[in-house]
Amino acid sequence: MKVFSAALLALAATNVSAFAPARTFGVRSAPASELEAKKSIEDLADDELKGKKVLVRCDVNVPLDGKTITDDTRIRSSIPTIEYLKGKGAIVTVCSHLGRPKDGPEDKFSLGPCAERMSELLDQTVTLAPDCIGEEVAKIVDGAKEGDVIMLENTRFYKEETKNEAGFVEKLAAPFDLFVNDAFGTAHRAHASTEGVTKFLSPAVSGFLLAKELEYLDGAVSNGKTPMAAIVGGSKVSSKITVLDALLDKCDKIIIGGGMVFTFLKAQGLNVGTSLVEDDFVETAKEVLAKAEKLGKTILLPSDIVIANEFSPDAETKIVAADSIPDGWMGLDNGPDATAAQKEFLSDCKTVIMNGPMGVFEFEKFNKGTFGIVDILADITQKNGAITIIGGGDSVAACEQSGRAGEMSHISTGGGASLELLEGKVLPGVAALAEKE
Repeated sequence: MKVFSAALLALAATNVSAFAPARTFGVRSAPASELEAKKSIEDLADDELKGKKVLVRCDVNVPLDGKTITDDTRIRSSIPTIEYLKGKGAIVTVCSHLGRPKDGPEDKFSLGPCAERMSELLDQTVTLAPDCIGEEVAKIVDGAKEGDVIMLENTRFYKEETKNEAGFVEKLAAPFDLFVNDAFGTAHRAHASTEGVTKFLSPAVSGFLLAKELEYLDGAVSNGKTPMAAIVGGSKVSSKITVLDALLDKCDKIIIGGGMVFTFLKAQGLNVGTSLVEDDFVETAKEVLAKAEKLGKTILLPSDIVIANEFSPDAETKIVAADSIPDGWMGLDNGPDATAAQKEFLSDCKTVIMNGPMGVFEFEKFNKGTFGIVDILADITQKNGAITIIGGGDSVAACEQSGRAGEMSHISTGGGASLELLEGKVLPGVAALAEKE
C-alpha cells in the first residue's frame, strides 16, 4: 500500500469519464452557509401559495439516449418541492434547461421526455408548453387550475437565457406571481431563469432540494464529523487546484483515483507508461504533496493498477504494482489490493465526500475499482452510520448502476455548483433569494 503524507479534496463538475478533461475554477469568499438567512417555501404562509402561479426553476438536465432518459435522478429529486406546492394549492410551472443547444430550438434538446417522466412520477399530466416565453405560454398558465403542473420548453433555446438579458427575463417572469429556485445544479450560474427572474418575482425562495444540497455539502465541509475523508476521481489535477487550496485543511484522509493518479505517480518519480498525465502539473502535484505533508494530512494512492495495452473495452489487461507500469501500457482502473487498502483506510471515517470513478467503469474490464469503492461507502453508511455524499455525474451513475445509490446519505444533483460551493464561491442563484425576516 502506498500512503503519502498529503491531502487533496475536490468535487468535480462533469458527466465524463474519470480519464477525460474536466473544468477549472477560481475561488471567491462566501458565507459559511448561504442558505441559512434565505427564505424557503416552508417560510411562506398558505395564502401566499394558494392559487398563486409559481415558477419553479428545477434542474431536469438529464442524460438522454435519443429520447430515452438514462438516469432520472434529477427529475426524481425535484418531486418533493412540486408536491408540496401542489398540496398548498399553487399552480406550478417548471422551467429548466437541457443540454447545450447552439442556435435556437433543437428537437433532441426538447424537454418532452422530462415532462413525460415527471407525469409518471406525479401520477398526473404535466403539460409541456411549446415555448418558455410568449402569449401561448401565458394562455396555458392562465388557464391552469390549482394543483396543475406545467413544464416550459428548454430555456436555453434562447441565447438570452445564459446572458441573463433583461428583456428576456421580463418575458420569462411575466405570467407568474412568485419564484422558487430548486435547481442546485445551476445555482452557480447567474442566468435568466436562476437569478434574473428574482428581480421581477417576489418572493423568491428556495425549494427543498436546494436546501438539502447546501445542508449536506456545506454542512459536511463546515461541520462534518471526523475523521473526514474525500475520494477524488477525475482526469486532471488542473481542475482540482482551487478546491484543493480551499479545502486542504478540512479532511483527515484523501483517496485519489482515476486518470489524475498518474500525474501524482509521476510526481513521485515513477514510470506511468502511456497513462494520462498532465506534464504541466507534475510540479503542482509535488507542491500539493508538500503542502499537505506540512499540514499533517494523509493521501492514499492505489498500490496496484489494472493496465491495458490500449484504450478499448477489449484491450489486453494485467494487474501490476503502481511502481511497475511498463512502457506502452496505460492504467485504467485500481487493482484489488488498492480496493482492499481503501476499505481499511475508510473504516473509521464519519464523513466521506466522493466525486469521480476510480477507473473507466463504462468498460466492464475496468469497473471493479469504482464499484468496489461504492460498496465500501454503502457499507460504512449502513453499518457504521457514516455520512456519505456522492457528487458528480459519473459518481452518481456508478452508484445507480451498482444498485446501492439508495444506501448513501446523499446523492448530489449538482456538478459545477457542488465544486464551486466547496471552493467557497458565492452561488448567484442562492444569493438572489429573499432574506428571512
